[in-house]
Amino acid sequence: MLDVRRLRVLAEFASHGTVAAAAQALHLTGPAVSQQLAVLEREAGVPLLEKRGRTLHLTGAGRRLVDHAHVLLGNLAAAESDLAALRHGERGTIRVAAFASAARTIIPSLWPEPGVAPAPEEPAVFLVEHEPPAAETALGRREVDIAVTHSYSLLPRPVPAGCEETSLFDEPVHLVLHPADASDYRLAPGSQADLRQFADAPWLLPGPETACHEMTQRACGAAGFVPRAAAVAGDFAVLTALVARRAGVALIPHMALPAPGPNLSIHTLRVPVHRSVNALHRSGTGRQPGIRHVLERLTAPLDG
Repeated sequence: MLDVRRLRVLAEFASHGTVAAAAQALHLTGPAVSQQLAVLEREAGVPLLEKRGRTLHLTGAGRRLVDHAHVLLGNLAAAESDLAALRHGERGTIRVAAFASAARTIIPSLWPEPGVAPAPEEPAVFLVEHEPPAAETALGRREVDIAVTHSYSLLPRPVPAGCEETSLFDEPVHLVLHPADASDYRLAPGSQADLRQFADAPWLLPGPETACHEMTQRACGAAGFVPRAAAVAGDFAVLTALVARRAGVALIPHMALPAPGPNLSIHTLRVPVHRSVNALHRSGTGRQPGIRHVLERLTAPLDG
């Protein structure tokens, strides 16, 4: 019989990469962690760790057991959380990480309408705003239960190890410019834009730390040019405000667009670029009532 406490030690070793780091995370000594891993290996009956030089690494069997450990520990944590909530007459809480435009547009629907009491089985939601890489890290560290992330058709992201993915929707990326500039480029309202026309335009770029920045670089590169930056900002609201002042042009996903206004001309691309929005959860946790409820709420707009 495998011991859950030793499985937790193995999962922490896999997450942190060294015995010393796992020991610090678990508030144990290094020798205690090594002893627990050795006992677990005897219980498993197969090698879980191997030395390469002076460092320990997981074997194939070790990685397989870590995947199972994540599922078991996730279910155990959820059960403990639900029972604690029931003891105090409270609802359980599901922690969600989401990028800015998702946090603004789709995540608020997880809260009940004002004045409407939540159903007893409906979990409370705690939101933290993270870009996809940070959201995936928080999910792997069990700091959140669901990570709402995105990937671009020009820049796909693999599903992290130990996670499952629920597709929420795809949305187009638009070229956004001032109506006067659209007229100069002979772009009729609502018509498709050919990025090759904008090789010499001033470009308003997302921050270089974001996937949106790389998406713009790749889309322009596919059109045969490197965009000349007139401004760089991590907030799409800043970019659209600059577009409204005729400072340049920008590529912006549909969900990040502001309400239509007189100073924005919005165009789909002749060579389309899409952003896929997904919800990640740790493998095996999708059956937990709270997580299942949140996933159903997130996918409900697609069903309608």
